[in-house]
Amino acid sequence: MTKLTERIAAYTIEPLILNRWSSRAMSGEPISKAELMPLIEAARWAPSSYNSQPWRFIYAISGSPQWTHFTSLLDEFNRGWAPKAGALLVLASKKEFEWGGPARTHSFDAGAAWQNFALQGSVSGLVVHGMEGFDYVRARELLNVPGDYEIEMMIAVGKPGEARQLTAELLAMEKPSDRRATSEIAIEGGFQSGAA
Repeated sequence: MTKLTERIAAYTIEPLILNRWSSRAMSGEPISKAELMPLIEAARWAPSSYNSQPWRFIYAISGSPQWTHFTSLLDEFNRGWAPKAGALLVLASKKEFEWGGPARTHSFDAGAAWQNFALQGSVSGLVVHGMEGFDYVRARELLNVPGDYEIEMMIAVGKPGEARQLTAELLAMEKPSDRRATSEIAIEGGFQSGAA
């Protein structure tokens, strides 16, 4: 058993994977394009079906003219912390291959890019938090996302802040979360009748 931070892995894994978590405590400082681009570069190297690389990261840096568009998309809960990010991004993925036909794994492939992005952010000492709590319809309109792209998620990236500045509700959640047991997610031979 490997114990790192508050988490315990049932099998030995890379500390980078075990230690990555989604904090909400951000300082409110802008991050530069030079700080953001290595995360997108890491995402660029994710695997994808037919190497189609269907992901697109649409971003705004805090203080930029586009910032209010991005913050206006947040739901009420996420408005309580995400505007302190240094950058906000919307991740979209192309639903069809460039040569035609549906790209069935476009969302899965975008998820692989997101994971690379999140891990690079962790290594870079940044807070990276993915979320679904935003207005997907308005995001498509405000950000001019074409109809052949699926809007997948929104991402907040920032410099670490003081957790004590969060509301009591958010502070209670400000710790690495646990995961299901390996035995719950690994199914040898197929689902059993009535299993979920």
